[in-house]
Amino acid sequence: MSKKLKITSIDIYKSDIELKEPFKIAIMEISASQSVFIKINTNEGLYGFGEANPFWGITGETQAINLAGAAELAKLLLHKNPLNIEKMMREIDGFLVHNSTLRSAFDMALYDLLGKTAELPLYALLGGEKRTFWTDNTIGIGDPDYVAQKAVQYKNQGFQAIKVKLGTTNEMDIKRIRKVREAIGDDLPIRVDANQGWNYKTAVEVLNALEPMGVEYCEQPIAYWDYENLRRIRQNTSIAIMADESLFDHYDAFKLASMGCCDYFNIKLAKSGGIHTALKINAIAEGAGIICMVGCMMETRLGLTAAAHIVSARFNIKFADLDGYLMLKEDPIIGGAQYNIGKIDLPDTPGHGADVDPAFLKRCQCITIK
Repeated sequence: MSKKLKITSIDIYKSDIELKEPFKIAIMEISASQSVFIKINTNEGLYGFGEANPFWGITGETQAINLAGAAELAKLLLHKNPLNIEKMMREIDGFLVHNSTLRSAFDMALYDLLGKTAELPLYALLGGEKRTFWTDNTIGIGDPDYVAQKAVQYKNQGFQAIKVKLGTTNEMDIKRIRKVREAIGDDLPIRVDANQGWNYKTAVEVLNALEPMGVEYCEQPIAYWDYENLRRIRQNTSIAIMADESLFDHYDAFKLASMGCCDYFNIKLAKSGGIHTALKINAIAEGAGIICMVGCMMETRLGLTAAAHIVSARFNIKFADLDGYLMLKEDPIIGGAQYNIGKIDLPDTPGHGADVDPAFLKRCQCITIK
């Protein structure tokens, strides 16, 4: 590593990619992936790339907020050594306390630079080994017959698990899963995610009704702040409970674990503020005997590749929900993780190994801070 490596400029790109179809969850609906790409340039010609893909209903961020915040954050980092990630992330996390998705893009770019400097792929840099693994594929909230049709399509494509978004009414949510199970048979696990759409009573009623239908786990059944009722739901259903919107950082992880609120953690870089904190969350989970999943928002393969390296590097991460790229109309990423249906293979190139097609970047609005 070069002790003289310095950040000389930071490029901020506004990226808009349409989805193949609108995607609806209990708390929001989107029709496009609106990312912000961060490119950190150095005096030695090396650069690191990161991606922020904000979901306003979860993190309180929008693309416009992240573009404005990125320009301010970039000024803080100029002329500093990007390899001191501990110090850099303390400054980044302290400067924009609540903008976790934007912070994750800078974190991702810093780890990309560190890997390139060390000439190691990110999974090796994190002390792990290269593993091939599978992501599930997610179906948004929709008519039960349509949801079942999509589930059959995903099964026929070869996916090994199907995730279904819920969080509406008792009747419709139960009907969705019943239709899916009848359509796909008993071979594949079904994972459900209510995205805070239920209250305690509804959650218990729906989950008890779903128990015979082979549901592997339920993500975030109730409001993110309701830790006590999340614990009570876990006590009153045999379906495993996974914390998602309740889990942003290692402080949340400690609280969830100590209260016995859930069986699993869903770690997302967009919530944790990046790899630096994601690793702390997993360490707390491992100490508490809680298995983890790494999930996503609607990132391109750049953000998903960085997340996939964490899955590969940590054996306590047993599940992956890295299907956002599969919903995009366009793939502007060069290199990076390769998808064979839902099977993910990582590159061995230094850093996270993903880059953005220069032709795509030319179409993006760009601000350079130097």
